[in-house]
Amino acid sequence: MFMKMHEEEGLDFDLLKKRLVDFEGLVLKPYHCSQNYLSIGVGRNLDSNGITEEEAMYLLDNDIHKVIEQLDKQWAVWRTFPDAAKYVSIDVAFNMGINTWMSFRKTRAYMEMGEWEEASKELLDSKYAEQVGRRAIFNSEQLASCQKKPTNS
Repeated sequence: MFMKMHEEEGLDFDLLKKRLVDFEGLVLKPYHCSQNYLSIGVGRNLDSNGITEEEAMYLLDNDIHKVIEQLDKQWAVWRTFPDAAKYVSIDVAFNMGINTWMSFRKTRAYMEMGEWEEASKELLDSKYAEQVGRRAIFNSEQLASCQKKPTNS
């Protein structure tokens, strides 16, 4: 609706954006503007305006894709795991960053061997678990759920 309303007015959005970038600047990390408001992008005042839920979800989508690309590049074996372990891999790498996740050598080694209960325990034996509490417990339970239960013959 927003764009349609302005298209009907005949505004040249490319020209408008060019002028705003020229005057406001384009800064891709948070900064304090001349009035000391926390800002980002092209003069977006985060203190007064924040971001919309739609903008937050757009950023989240981009961040998820970036984490998946990093996992593919640095630990491609994650793609062979059960879905629950794939989600854990994405969540943990998203939360702590790919480099820190790569430092979880024991947890990841157990995952690679399909030793899901051991991976589950190892994940909880970490500073990460102390810091994030229920998130770590949830992820640990998800890893444990990947362990195949022996069937009764």
